[in-house]
Amino acid sequence: MSSRQASTGNATAFHGVRVAELAATLSYAADLGLGQPLAHCMRQTTIALRLADLAGASEREREATYYLGLMMNAYCHADASEQARWFGDDIAFKAAAYDTLGMNTAQLAAFIVRQVASHGSGLDRARRLTQFPRSGWKEVMDFLSTHARLVSQFAQQIGLDQVAVDSFRQAYEQWDGKGVPNGLRGADIALPARLVQLAGPAEVYARNHGVDAARRHLRRHRGADYDPAVVELFCANAWQVLDGLDEASEWDAILDAEPSLGRRVAGAELDTILEAMADLADLKSPHFAGHSRGVAGLAATAGRVWSLPDAEIATLYRAGLVHDLGRLGVSNAIWEKHGPLTVAETEHVRLHPYLTERMLAGVSALAASREIAGRHHERLDGSGYPRGLTGAQLRPMDNLLATADAYHAMTEPRPHRGAFTLDEAAEELTAEATAGRLDGAAVAAVLTAAGRPRPRRRAWPDGLTTREAEVLALLARGQSNRQIGTRLTITPKTAANHVEHIYAKIGVSSRAAATLYAMQHGLVGAFEPPTD
Repeated sequence: MSSRQASTGNATAFHGVRVAELAATLSYAADLGLGQPLAHCMRQTTIALRLADLAGASEREREATYYLGLMMNAYCHADASEQARWFGDDIAFKAAAYDTLGMNTAQLAAFIVRQVASHGSGLDRARRLTQFPRSGWKEVMDFLSTHARLVSQFAQQIGLDQVAVDSFRQAYEQWDGKGVPNGLRGADIALPARLVQLAGPAEVYARNHGVDAARRHLRRHRGADYDPAVVELFCANAWQVLDGLDEASEWDAILDAEPSLGRRVAGAELDTILEAMADLADLKSPHFAGHSRGVAGLAATAGRVWSLPDAEIATLYRAGLVHDLGRLGVSNAIWEKHGPLTVAETEHVRLHPYLTERMLAGVSALAASREIAGRHHERLDGSGYPRGLTGAQLRPMDNLLATADAYHAMTEPRPHRGAFTLDEAAEELTAEATAGRLDGAAVAAVLTAAGRPRPRRRAWPDGLTTREAEVLALLARGQSNRQIGTRLTITPKTAANHVEHIYAKIGVSSRAAATLYAMQHGLVGAFEPPTD
């Protein structure tokens, strides 16, 4: 076997990944997006499960509670671009939002005003303050509806039963009927949703302010946000519910707490779930739409150019799918900044491959893919990050993924630049190899893979016209109706009509949901490997 075919670890057979491990990984994604310490969602899951036992929940309700506790907020970043537009640092805003549950109406209004006026020019701040009462609050509620829709779709993808799927759909309903998306009231809301809705704030308040403060907060919102019976169940048993929470919420303990039989996925079924996780990561910003699928497809095709064994191509493909999960831990105020980054902002960016590794550290079956993913920004001359590895420490598949990621990113728009043409990207990639930062053989393989002809699409999904497919691709990139009109030489009103028709055809009602659809159907960002 040549050095190009060197394996990153082919010794052991692959027995699949537990679905619970993937759910726990997404709980870390939610922690990052919410601005909470890692294991917040695991802790809220433990609290919810203990309350479920006290409430006499059925086994199906306990399973739904387990997965909802881990993944309820997995898509909280899906509209982070819009969140950042209103509130500045989207992660800091969501972290601070937990404190609003202890505020009265005047305090809440003052908090919103501070957040809306926290960034931008004076004119921008004034404009947002004027617009927020008219449209901003409704948009925030729409965010929650989108989160519930997307996470319930994911619950279906990983094979959860109807009790669980319904609980995900109802995750943002309220006891008093003022929640979203359907304004359900009281016991019409599934028990797992009522348990987890309370468990999250209870965990934050108990951790930050103590058990008595958690009790006071929950009783204050009794009968409004929360089920009164669940509130009293927690308050009467708070010390028992919170006892040994750290140990009970560690990775192994959470996996052991799974109510079901530990279902595993492998092969195409695993790839389907990892593709959904890739899409979840790429929803962080419209500039990233389809990036992870595209990098994975390009790297895998480059691996075929090298005649890598099928098992190694699968490892490389999965590394491409998960390589940017850590992006969720960086604010959109940084990702979408138009000017140069500060030193502190650059350090945040340099951490994201490390966060990817930490999120996947407990999934032993994906260890080889995780290691490759964590190195996708390393460079041969030691100038990369996060560890500054050199060519002697980097392996062939590390170099392939790094090169595929660099090339694909060049062909995508970024806030500070437009997308490179394919020729420009090829020239830049070659220059990186000449400078000793990227591996020349990996550059040749990626450019060969990128130059292969793509299969011609015969029809667009769900009856979309070619023009609607073009509009959807631009919408997924975060373009406004005016920007779409300029790009396609149509009026903004015509662009808006196209968007309305697209939403109706594909059954969505938000930019984030439309973007997910576009990624799933290869309409944005995707590299489609050639058919054999």
